[in-house]
Amino acid sequence: MKPRHLRPGDLPGVLPPGGLTLVSASPAESDLLVAEVAAAGPALGAMRFSGIFVPGLNKATWSAGPEASILTFFQTPELKREGQRSRFLPLCYHDILRHYRRNPPAAALMMCSPPDENGHCSFGAETAFIAALWPEIPVRIAHINPLMPRTPGDPGIPFSKLTGYFESAQPLRTMNGGTDAISEAIAALIAPFVPDGATLQTGLGKIPDAVLRALGGHRGLRLHSGLIGDGALALVRSGAMAAGPSALAGVAIGSAELYAGLDHPHFQFRPVTVTHDPAALARIDKLVTINSAMEVDLYGQVHAEASSRGFMSGPGGAGDYARGARASDGGLRIIALPSSAGSSSRIVPAAAGHGPVSLSRFDVDLVVTENGVADLRDLGHDQRAQALISIAAPSHREGLARGWRDSMNALKEQ
Repeated sequence: MKPRHLRPGDLPGVLPPGGLTLVSASPAESDLLVAEVAAAGPALGAMRFSGIFVPGLNKATWSAGPEASILTFFQTPELKREGQRSRFLPLCYHDILRHYRRNPPAAALMMCSPPDENGHCSFGAETAFIAALWPEIPVRIAHINPLMPRTPGDPGIPFSKLTGYFESAQPLRTMNGGTDAISEAIAALIAPFVPDGATLQTGLGKIPDAVLRALGGHRGLRLHSGLIGDGALALVRSGAMAAGPSALAGVAIGSAELYAGLDHPHFQFRPVTVTHDPAALARIDKLVTINSAMEVDLYGQVHAEASSRGFMSGPGGAGDYARGARASDGGLRIIALPSSAGSSSRIVPAAAGHGPVSLSRFDVDLVVTENGVADLRDLGHDQRAQALISIAAPSHREGLARGWRDSMNALKEQ
């Protein structure tokens, strides 16, 4: 059946009430679809909306009628304020996919490009989950956006497979990572640990972007990452990448310049079934993962989801990649973070981090701050603590050392 060209107010006529609805988010959050959902209101019944909502980027709450709710895997301030209406499931990416397999969406609200000469609409800068799941979702409503860049890799969705579609131009959501002296110092410390020919996974933000910019003199590099930012564009333009489609990613979040450059032949956008596949990650030689954290304690445990202000995010894909790098021949797992936040140390006493442990002490090889590198490989408890104290801010080192001695003495007395 030919897709129905939808007009404002038509959504309740094609979107059955209730059930789980997967929505495009990250850079592809659709103002048009958010507004149509709000206008539909109670007609959508007890519908639950779900997607990858990124703190600081996605602010929509997908508010419909009083029975509607939202399922999120990252905690954002806006969804936190929704209270009982919002369910927060802190799952890693591979487990998010498993959750959707066990609880299949009944519908999808997606943003995509206009169809190409073959009739395919590209998912553009957000390919991760929608590209993996759309064939199993019976109702598919698209916001066809002429400003969505067509990206190499995943073929997208045939226009003929849509249930209905709206048309409207909307710039993608942007996030400027920027840079600062601390991020540049951390990047300079990490670069020598990345060998030529390595495959890189990074998180999002100032430090990952600075690291990728610092690798412009390397050769034969590859990217295999769930997320990429502006640093990835700088890297693919630097001449450091291996020939061919060597930069594989699921989602791009960054500046308008990044989105305009996503047609670079090095880029390949693939669904989460490829970017986060444990078996595929284990087969990659020299897989180097570079992720940030809120805090690292003196055991080397990484806290990445909460601060003194409560939960700030979810575990994301860092755990998936840490497990992949552990199995990789020549794999290396790096955690990079500023040594302090205001007057607080981000290297904290043993078992004193905020929130749950996001990466265990078995998931980390190097911890890097602007003060140096703590190489935790083959070290015992005391050696690990001393290595981490040595990269803390100087004003916090004495207190951390004293706290470590006290905690070890307390263990001996038990």
